[in-house]
Amino acid sequence: MAEFSIAGTHRGLIALAAGGTGGHLFPAQALAEELVRRGYITILLSDARAREYGNRFPAISIEVIPSSTITIRKPWKIPFQLFRLWRGMRAARNVLGRNRPRAIIGFGGYPSFPPLAVAARLNIPSAIHEQNAVMGRANRAMARKVNVLASSFPEIAHLPKSLSDKVVFTGNPVRAAVLEAAKAPYVAPGADEPFELLIFGGSQGAHYFSQLGPKMVAELPKAVRKRLHVTQQVRPEDMDKVRHDYNRIGAHVTLKSFFDDMPQRMAAAHLVIARAGASSVAELAVTGRPAILVPLPHALDNDQLMNARAFSSAGAGWVFRQDEIEPEQLAAFITRLRFAPQDLEAAHKAARAFARPDAARRLADLIEELAGGTEQGEGS
Repeated sequence: MAEFSIAGTHRGLIALAAGGTGGHLFPAQALAEELVRRGYITILLSDARAREYGNRFPAISIEVIPSSTITIRKPWKIPFQLFRLWRGMRAARNVLGRNRPRAIIGFGGYPSFPPLAVAARLNIPSAIHEQNAVMGRANRAMARKVNVLASSFPEIAHLPKSLSDKVVFTGNPVRAAVLEAAKAPYVAPGADEPFELLIFGGSQGAHYFSQLGPKMVAELPKAVRKRLHVTQQVRPEDMDKVRHDYNRIGAHVTLKSFFDDMPQRMAAAHLVIARAGASSVAELAVTGRPAILVPLPHALDNDQLMNARAFSSAGAGWVFRQDEIEPEQLAAFITRLRFAPQDLEAAHKAARAFARPDAARRLADLIEELAGGTEQGEGS
């Protein structure tokens, strides 16, 4: 575990706890950026995947917290899982006890559970931020222990009614890079202009889209393919086949396993095909990009389906169930949109209306209030 000291003039230390996926880390990063801008310092408690973010996460330390899901249906694994959680509690107590943050906020994922549980014992003011329209299991486990529940959607499924007075609707924070990219205007293309289609499947890509993308493009009329440019995130193991499939039909494509400029790619798109993770939905809304959302079919509690339905109900996009998609059906739908700029423009405006670009500010206000709102100076 990294050793660090807190010194210098600042307004105090805020701890953030999150799982190691982009869906948990991106909003945590957005909040950290806002807190640092206000003069706070932050630490991040997560799993080992968070270290891949390196200097992109504005924390003075990234602390690895062991954690594990308890799988009741596989009882032979429970002793090992409990041991990892015990190790996580020890690690979290070490970090939080040594530094005594003014407040802590969890963003879901099982690595957030030990820090929040320890914070409750140490009487550290605490909050949870739920990114999805369905409360995740780690957040659900800690909901009664924390002081405040911040939400990305006006309503959260699986939230006990007895906890409704804790809920504050803030929206889902997006990173500064997304807010900057969102300044680009949206102009639906004319019939003789290039058409930019972006396909991505979350931070790790989606094998399903590697199969769907080329098949769908092959079904498009030649008049559409002629001016179509596809930008697609592809898993490394799928790259050769996907490139071969697109080359075979003569499509104009840009393929990468990871786009470090995804906010800019999103802002350059006329239409997006994506999964419906909470961060993806929030970033699409803030950039105002119309989207066809294909929820991950095996997501716990159908959280992606609920996210997608909220986005589409606002008029910002369209939901396609993975088990119901046929490439020719999707191609026909995209062809209609391609020559219906008024529909794309309407979806763009609806996405912007659905967005909460000030979510990081709202959440930072909440954390400041939770932390007491007074400044701390050197050696805090």
